[in-house]
Amino acid sequence: MYSCPPCVNLFIPSEYRKIAENLFPTGGFPAGTGPTQEAASAFAEILGIGADYWRLLEVNQMGGEMNAFLCHFQNNLDLLIQKTWVEKADEIRKEKLQDRVPGFVAGIKAGNFQQALEEFGAILEELAYLLFGAQSGKEDFPEYTFRIDTQMGLFWWYGGRLGSLRSGGKHRPADAALQAGPGDRAELKALWAVLLIGICYLTNF
Repeated sequence: MYSCPPCVNLFIPSEYRKIAENLFPTGGFPAGTGPTQEAASAFAEILGIGADYWRLLEVNQMGGEMNAFLCHFQNNLDLLIQKTWVEKADEIRKEKLQDRVPGFVAGIKAGNFQQALEEFGAILEELAYLLFGAQSGKEDFPEYTFRIDTQMGLFWWYGGRLGSLRSGGKHRPADAALQAGPGDRAELKALWAVLLIGICYLTNF
């Protein structure tokens, strides 16, 4: 995934910078900690997706309402990918990206949020390339998107910071949400809170 160096926070409008850095601190997370649901919810508000986000945050991931929402997300993302114009040589990249989305959604439904988060980072990397071309791989990409639109810039800044939540390759089993202890359940809820930001944004893109 394209990375966001700490200095990129200078390009975040001052009225949003504190909220953004509460979600992903400039110096990284202290040992044993990660993003909070409160920080994720505040970030969702400045992205303009607060209403959907709050409604879905506590919805059962296995329930009908969430299934309907994830179906809507998948359809929207698929349509977005299809509409991107690319050179003929990149058509295979589009097809491969479309093929990744069902597995990503399946990971969410299984409650494996760590794996889904890492998969989402890869999806956003490819999506950024399809939308912005080679610009997406440059160090100033987040700054570039802020110049286009503030909320868009905030979203791609978020995407560039997802790598800070990597678990070093350690994935939970498919029924992780059922097996997790209290501390693990809190971590899973925090990861879900971060994931839901991107899912809500792209569903309404």
